[in-house]
Amino acid sequence: MEQRKLLELLEEMSLEEKINQLFQGNGSFYEGGSIATGPASEQGFSEKTIREAGSVLSIVGAENIKKIQKAHMENHPHHIPLVFMADIINGYKTAFPIPLAQGAAFNPKVAKEGAEVAAKEASAAGIQVTFSPMLDLVRDARWGRVMESNGEDTYLNSVYAKALVEGYQGDDPKQPGKIGACVKHFAAYGAPVAGRDYNNVELSERTLRDDYLPAYEAAVKAGALLVMTSFNTLNRMPSSANKWLLRDILRGEMGFEGTVISDWAAIEEIRNHGVAKDRKEAAKLALLAGTDIDMMTTCYSNYLKELIESGELDEALLDEAVLRVLELKNKLGLFENPYKDADEEAEKKVLLCEEHRRKAKEAAKETFVLLENDGILPLKKEEKVAFIGPFTEEKAIIGAWSIFADEKDAVSVKEGVAAIGANAIFAKGCDSLEPGAVMPGMNFIYESSRTQTQAQMMLDEAVEAAQKADKVVLCIGEHMAQTGEAASRADITIPEGQKKLLREIARVNKNIAVVLFNGRPLDIREIKELAKAVLVVWMPGTEGGNAIAEVLYGETAPSGKLPMSFPYAVGQVPVFYNEFKTGRRMNPDQPENRFQSRYMDIPNEPLYSFGYGLSYTEFSYSGVKLSSGNLERNGKITASVTVKNIGSRKGAETVQLYIRDEEGSVVRPVRELRGFEKLWLDPGEEKEVSFTITENMLKFHDINMKYTAEPGRFTVFVGGNSRTLNQAEFCLTF
Repeated sequence: MEQRKLLELLEEMSLEEKINQLFQGNGSFYEGGSIATGPASEQGFSEKTIREAGSVLSIVGAENIKKIQKAHMENHPHHIPLVFMADIINGYKTAFPIPLAQGAAFNPKVAKEGAEVAAKEASAAGIQVTFSPMLDLVRDARWGRVMESNGEDTYLNSVYAKALVEGYQGDDPKQPGKIGACVKHFAAYGAPVAGRDYNNVELSERTLRDDYLPAYEAAVKAGALLVMTSFNTLNRMPSSANKWLLRDILRGEMGFEGTVISDWAAIEEIRNHGVAKDRKEAAKLALLAGTDIDMMTTCYSNYLKELIESGELDEALLDEAVLRVLELKNKLGLFENPYKDADEEAEKKVLLCEEHRRKAKEAAKETFVLLENDGILPLKKEEKVAFIGPFTEEKAIIGAWSIFADEKDAVSVKEGVAAIGANAIFAKGCDSLEPGAVMPGMNFIYESSRTQTQAQMMLDEAVEAAQKADKVVLCIGEHMAQTGEAASRADITIPEGQKKLLREIARVNKNIAVVLFNGRPLDIREIKELAKAVLVVWMPGTEGGNAIAEVLYGETAPSGKLPMSFPYAVGQVPVFYNEFKTGRRMNPDQPENRFQSRYMDIPNEPLYSFGYGLSYTEFSYSGVKLSSGNLERNGKITASVTVKNIGSRKGAETVQLYIRDEEGSVVRPVRELRGFEKLWLDPGEEKEVSFTITENMLKFHDINMKYTAEPGRFTVFVGGNSRTLNQAEFCLTF
C-alpha cells in the first residue's frame, strides 16, 4: 500500500479504532476464528478492544491463523489485518542450539542459517513477526536468560545481531519464508542487579553506550522492523517510560523508524516501579516516551481516549504510534496478503523436514566447546563405553524458549550413539531433578516422581555399568527448566543427585568424559577434578544426540569457543574477560601482598575465560606481524599471524584479535575483541590470517562523552582465546 493510502486510512479511523490498533492480546482471546470473550473479560479486556486490536501473540498454525484473520478483518470497521507475533527464539519446530550456544560457534553463518530455518517454518505456520533476536549483553551467569543471548562480548553480539536480522527478514520481510525481527530487550536487560530476573539495572552512561548499546544498534542498522522495551529501569526510569532511551537514543541517534512494542504487561508495571501512580499515568508516560504497542494490558485501550480528550496528551502522539503499526503491516505485505505465508501444505512439507534437521545437526556440532581432554576423546567404536547420566535419554534438550518445538522430536544421546553403531551400554544413574522435585518450565511442569529407593537402584545400576566399561561418558547438567526466563540461580552447580552420581562413578572408573548440558556457565570445579574430558554441549536442539555422537566418536572435531566465561565460583560473577584496569591490579608474582584487587579465598580469573576451547588437535601461532607500527587518521594497518595444525587430526581454530588501549582519557578495558576468523586445517597445514585495523575500531566515549579514538599506544593480541599473550604494539597518530 502506498504511504498516502496509509495516511488516508489513519485519517478515516475513529479515536477508539486508533487506540485499539496499539493493543496486543494473547492468543487465548481467539478461538476458531471468533473472539473468546470469557478469558478476555476476566482480565478486563473489552470485546471491542479485541475485535479492533492491531496484533496478537502466540497463535500458531496456518489453518487456525487464517480463520482468525478472516473473522477479524470481516469484523473490523476498516478491515485492517492483525499482525501475528510469537517467540521464535532458536527455532520453531526444528530447534537449533540455544543462542548462547550459537555464540560459541564464533560463526555468524550458524545464527543466520538458524534464523532462516526458523523463519521458513514459522511463516508457514502463519507467524509474521518473531520476538527475536535478544541482544542483551550478559556477564552474570546467575541470570537465567543468558541462554537467549550470544554472550558477554559487545563485538561478537553485534556481528550476530546483523546475521540474525538478515536471517529472519532477508532482503524484504514481505517475501515468502521471511518474518519480521523484533530486537529485545531495549535496553541493558542483561545486567540486572544480583543477576535476578526483572530486577533493576545500574550502569553508567559510558558503559551503556560502549558495551550494551552497539548490538542493538547493529540490528537496527540491519533493518529490524521492531524493538521491544525491557522490564528493567535504566537511570532509574522503566524502559517503557524512558523518553531519553526510546526517543533520543533509539530514534534520534540510531535512526530507528520502526515499531516499539512493550514486553508483556511492561506498561502496567511502570506503576509497580513506583514511577506512575496508576494505570492511567502509566499509559501517558509510555506513549510520551514512544512505546507504540501495549502488550497484554488495558492501559492504552482504557485510558488513552480520556487522556487525549482532556488535553493531557496530544492526539498527534497517538497518530504517529498508529502510523508505525500500519507501516509495520505494510512492510510485511499484509494489506495485500493478510495471511502472508500461512499454508497448511507448506507446514507439512517444511516443519522438521530432513533438510532442516541436517542444518540443525551441523549447527550443533559447531557449538560444542571442549574444555578439558586428557586423551580420552575422541572415542573409538570398538571400545566398550558406558553412557551414564540423566541426559543419556533426556529429550528436554531443545532450550527453555523452544515453546513450539516438541521434546519428543529431539534425538537423545542414546539414540545418536545407537545410530552410529558404537559398542555402548547405557544406564541413567539418576534423574536430572532430585527425587520428588517439581520444576515449573516455560510451558510444562517437570516433576520427578522417583522415590529414594528407586533412585538408589538407578545409581547402583550405573555403578555396575561403569565397572564393566573401558570408558564412561557421563551426561549431566542443568535441567532445561533451570534456565531461561524467571530461572535465576544463586547456586550455579549441577544438582546434588548428579554430583553424587559423578563421585560414585569416579570411584570405580577414572576414565570419565563429561558431556555437560547447560543453558549458562556453571561452576564445574568438581567436574574438572574428577573427569578426564569435559565437553560443553549446552542445550543443543532437536538433533543434539546425533551431533554429540558424531563429535564424541571423532567424525568431526569440537570447534566451539566460550562466548561467556565460566566462573571459578559464583562469588566472582559478574565476571568477564574485558574488565577494566585498576590502580591495584592483582600481581601474581606478589601473592603475599594483601593490598591488591583480589579475593582472599579464590582466584580472580574465571575457571575458563571467554574465547577458550580445545580441539582434538593442536595449533601453533607465529608472532604477530604488523604492516606498520603507526596507524594514521582514516588509515589502516594489518595484523597477521600464521596458524599451523601441529597435531594428527583435522580441526578448526578460531583466531581472535584483541586490542588494548594503553592510555585513555578514561579508564579502558584490559583488552577488547575486534575480529575473529574460523578456519579448518588438515594435519601439518598452515595458513596466514590477517586482520585489518582501522581508527574506527579504536573508538570509545571519551572524558567529554565524545565517540572518538584518541592518539597513543595500542597493543594487539592475536591467538586462540582472550588470554593470549601473542602481541605487538602500534601507535595511533593524528
